[in-house]
Amino acid sequence: MFEVIRQEGAARRGRFSCAHGGVVETPVFMNVGTQAAIKGGLSAWDLRQIRCQIELSNTYHLHLRPGDQVVKAMGGLHKLMVWDGPILTDSGGFQVFSLAQLRKIKEEGVYFASHIDGRKIFMGPEESMQIQSNLGSDIAMAFDECVENPAPRPYVEESCKRTLRWLERCVKEHQRLNALPDCVNPGQMLFAINQGGTYEDLRIWHAQEIAKLPCDGYAIGGLAVGEPAEVMYQIIEAVEPHLPADKPRYLMGVGTPTNIIEGVSRGIDFFDCVLPARNARHGRLYTWRGSINIKNEKYKLDTQPIDPECDCPVCRTYSRAYLRHLFKAEEMLAMRLAVLHNLYFYNRLMERIREALDHGNFAAFRETYSPLLDKKI
Repeated sequence: MFEVIRQEGAARRGRFSCAHGGVVETPVFMNVGTQAAIKGGLSAWDLRQIRCQIELSNTYHLHLRPGDQVVKAMGGLHKLMVWDGPILTDSGGFQVFSLAQLRKIKEEGVYFASHIDGRKIFMGPEESMQIQSNLGSDIAMAFDECVENPAPRPYVEESCKRTLRWLERCVKEHQRLNALPDCVNPGQMLFAINQGGTYEDLRIWHAQEIAKLPCDGYAIGGLAVGEPAEVMYQIIEAVEPHLPADKPRYLMGVGTPTNIIEGVSRGIDFFDCVLPARNARHGRLYTWRGSINIKNEKYKLDTQPIDPECDCPVCRTYSRAYLRHLFKAEEMLAMRLAVLHNLYFYNRLMERIREALDHGNFAAFRETYSPLLDKKI
């Protein structure tokens, strides 16, 4: 299921396999398709062209539209979106954070008001597992609470304990669902999520406790939600030694190219983030010399591709001047081409990280590109 084949410091080069898509090379960036589609007009066919290995969809949003029972009736998420590679579904736990004005947390779970029409929704550990089982994803995430940073220690401590109790319920329900004769994907895996805010001792305690439960991978959640990057790195360093070395580690919702390089250097195997697609839709594009704002006047007559060092379908075909024109004209094609480029860049970044680990020169790669990719040109 997961094998570490090479290590340089804490950085790990591995291989991961699941029910769909064969072997995933790690470290890996998962391309975010919240509602079974990449924002910006990308299809599953496009994901193959830009070297995506894993697609990520959102449990809460798909529960609302089209409904997880509809997805199950269609044969599962893979068949619905015509994607034969691995899919990870988050648990709905992040919406506990992002929809703070629309929810109430209880021991049994979370009561939501739909952000679409206001109707009442309840989601607890069992419901989250049931929805994700209906979706048929390859990796289901445990239901948790993501707290804001900073948060009062007493609240974070109680939240950690509740998230642990929720995980125990998730494990039990997930095992039950996988054994049902009509299960969409009986090979679905379950990843636990470490919480604890910015309190290292709570993070370590929680990591030690969740590591005792039979999960297929372990995520670090509740970071990149307000704390400085250096604090995030410190938390990763504190938690990493307490997570099982033979299971994949997933840093949720992170981040910039520099964040990813630094996360890999601290032992992270899986990443996801809406940032590359979101930035693309606003004209912020990544290059191997830093990011650019394609809307700037200086690109009006620029015949170069977005990045002369990039071989993505967009850079092989179009000029900066054309991309800038599309944005200024508010053409839908602007967002599509920009998202294609940025996601290709992220997937290629992961390939170059893996190549560096394969050849034993990740430290040199990090020294060069960690500061360079943080620049705005």
